[in-house]
Order: sequence, then structure tokens, then C-alpha cells
Amino acid sequence: MGINRSLFRRILGSKVRRYALATAAVAAAFLISSALHPLVGDRVGYVLLFPAVAFSAWYCGIGPSVFATILAVVGATYGFTPSIQPFRVLTVEELVRALAFLGSAVIVLTMGESRRRHNEELRGEQGELEQRVSDRTAALDTANQNLRELSARLLQLQDDERRRIARELHDSVGQMLAALTMNLSTVRLDVERMVKTAHALADSENLVQEMSSEVRTISHLLHPPLLDEAGLLSALRWYVEGFSQRSKINVDLDLPEDFGRLPRESETAIFRVVQECLTNIHRHSGSSVAKIRMRQRDGEMVVEISDKGKGIPPEKKEEMSTAGTPGVGIRGMRERLRQLGGTLEINSNPTGTVVAVHLPISEISSPANALATTSPAAA
Repeated sequence: MGINRSLFRRILGSKVRRYALATAAVAAAFLISSALHPLVGDRVGYVLLFPAVAFSAWYCGIGPSVFATILAVVGATYGFTPSIQPFRVLTVEELVRALAFLGSAVIVLTMGESRRRHNEELRGEQGELEQRVSDRTAALDTANQNLRELSARLLQLQDDERRRIARELHDSVGQMLAALTMNLSTVRLDVERMVKTAHALADSENLVQEMSSEVRTISHLLHPPLLDEAGLLSALRWYVEGFSQRSKINVDLDLPEDFGRLPRESETAIFRVVQECLTNIHRHSGSSVAKIRMRQRDGEMVVEISDKGKGIPPEKKEEMSTAGTPGVGIRGMRERLRQLGGTLEINSNPTGTVVAVHLPISEISSPANALATTSPAAA
């Protein structure tokens, strides 16, 4: 059916071509009839001409098919039997055969024209349907683009809010806790003779120091100052050291020594992915070791976080690969990387899990330039 439509459209492209094709079909029927005339006589002529007329009605349109019908009737009536007088008076039998052929041809022409008009209507409706699908697809692409821009804006606002809260905790609450610590130390010195009070004040002082340390830890976890001041490598070393002490998981850091600075968004994205992966290893994998490897190759930054735990359960892997509904942490990591043109790959088996991050980078500042850039902020 697709071949018929394609051929029909090519033929309709030229009126001369349609008439030529209809004439060629009738001529071919005449040639075959002439070749078979010594064997079967002229009775096979109409039998062979009828497919030619049907072909013209099916593919060439109403004008060429009428022309082919007239040509076939004239040729069949006066062309099969050689005669000295070409335009002789027809016999009753020949006249009946010609009229029967003509009536059959009219029926075929009517059916062919009806089909052609029906196909034109179908092509018009198909064009309208394709236009609607194209419009809906464009609207869907616009909606998806708006959603991606909104997701990127939400992630940016989240990082800005974390940075603001971290600064507020460090600048206001941290200073007040330090002042309270000094006041309690002064009071403890004044009441050393009161042993019970001194013990209570010492205990309170220790609690305040622990609170101050906890506030600093929370502030650093929300947004480590080293990430802005010293760069990604220093922030990763600081975070991994604290993580290893708290979780008792031995983390092997394989980082390039001469690595400079990335754009702020890229450094934040890599740090958050490492943070999320180490948290998942501590909560779910049961592994006692982990490894972080970071390399630059072919214009992109590749970060691999691996463990030797029990891997992701089969039902969870099936859910992630088919339903497309991974956990909130995985969705957040993928969305954060996708906004920067990166990808996140997760390979897991019963012997461990490897998370690979591929993030394109335009340029990396040298360590000297990075230090010169961050020194005023650090000061």
C-alpha cells in the first residue's frame, strides 16, 4: 500500500507523464495481442486491454484513463483483424463486445476516480494529524525545557541557601558560643573553692564546646568553606578524613596532585555526589573500605566512587532500570550533573558497587592561579 501511494504521487506530479503512461499501457496490451493473434485470434484483445484500462484508472487519473479507454475501444474494434478497409461497418458481435468492454471500463473508471478522491481526503487528514502531532511535540519540548530550567534554578537556590545558613551559623551563633565559653571560664575561676559548682560549670563548659564543635561541623557539612576558598581537592580531603573517623570506613583517595580549580558549579556538583555516595556506602553497603578516584581525560572530569559491599539488591536494580524511580539521592545527583552536561553511571554486583561521574569541563585553572584567585577571599 505504501508503494502504491508513492508511485501514484510520482505519476501525479506531471500531467504529460500520466497520459504517456496510460498510452504505454494500452500499447503494451496491443503488442501482446498482436503477438498472440495467430494462436488465439482477436478474442483475447479485450481481455488484455481491460487490465491496461484498469491500470490507467488506478494510477493515472480520470483524464488519462478516459483517453486510454477510447484508444483501447478504437484499437480493439479496428486494429486486431487486418483489413483493406480499416473503418469497416461493425458486426453485431463486435459491437456487443465493444459496448461490454466500454461499460466495464466506465465502471472501473468510476471506481478508480472514487478511490483517488478518497486517497486525497486521507492524505489531507494525515497531513492535519501530522501537524497536530508536531505542534503537540513542540509544546511538550517547551514544557520539558521549562521544567529543566526550573530544576536547575531550584538546585542553585538550594546551594545558595546552604551557603547562607552556613555563614550565619559561623558568624553569629559561633561567635556567641565562643563569648559564652569565655564567660563560663571566668566564672569557673571565681568559684574554684565551690567544688560542686566548679564541676557543674566545667561540665557546662564542655557541653558548650561540644555544641560549638557540632555547629561548626553542621556548617561545614552544609557548605564547606574550603570548597570556596581552597578548592575541591582540599574540601574532599577534609570531608573524607572526618567521614572515616565517624564511620570507621577506610576511604582511599586517589586524586591528582597538580589539579587546579574548576568552575564553582562543577566543584559543588562533584563534592555533593561524593558526599551522597559515601553516605549511601555507610548506610547500605556494609563495606569497610571505599575508594575515590578522580582523573581528567578527553576534555571531561571522571570521578569513580567504589566500595566492596553487598551491592544494590536485584529488586532495587530492576526498579531503577525499568520504572525509572530511583531514590531521591540518586535523582538529585543525576539532575545536578545533567544541568552541567554530565552523566551518572551505577554498576553494582554482589561484590561491590561503582558509581562513575562524567562531567565535561571547558578549562581548569592552574594551582598557582587558583591560589591567587582564592587568596583575597581567604584573607
